[in-house]
Amino acid sequence: MKIKGKVWKFGDDVDTDLIIPAKYLVTTDAKELGSHCLENIKQGFPERVNKGDIIVAGKNFGSGSSREHAPLAIKGAGVSAVLAESFARIFSRNAINIGLPIIEIEEMNKFKDYDLIEIDFINGRVRNLSQDKEYKFQKYPEFLQNIIRAGGLMKWAQRMV
Repeated sequence: MKIKGKVWKFGDDVDTDLIIPAKYLVTTDAKELGSHCLENIKQGFPERVNKGDIIVAGKNFGSGSSREHAPLAIKGAGVSAVLAESFARIFSRNAINIGLPIIEIEEMNKFKDYDLIEIDFINGRVRNLSQDKEYKFQKYPEFLQNIIRAGGLMKWAQRMV
């Protein structure tokens, strides 16, 4: 599986309240949540992000509450993957559960807003096409790749029945 998209760069400690403010938690509609995703941290992000774009962030992405709304808002905004130096554990699990690919990679400072990158999940590589550089990451075990390809844990489980 490969994903290609434009980078949206964020820093360290982007918590779930910054990803989707609590006042919008009255719905679980991904598109509605996506229309407010990261609006308080990057002006105009929900209006300017394109389907397939990729979030690149620093350490501790998704810290805070255990709400599944945060990765759902990211996916609803059209983001195809999140790369970060590290993720909060509960955010990681929630992201996988809804089929949002996340990757831990240390070279976050090498990416810039709007770089075009390609993620190769099979071979564990991120290629920055704008800078002609390539970085390796620990690829997912096959069962997690299957969950993401299926669109999340529940969709994967339904296929198994």
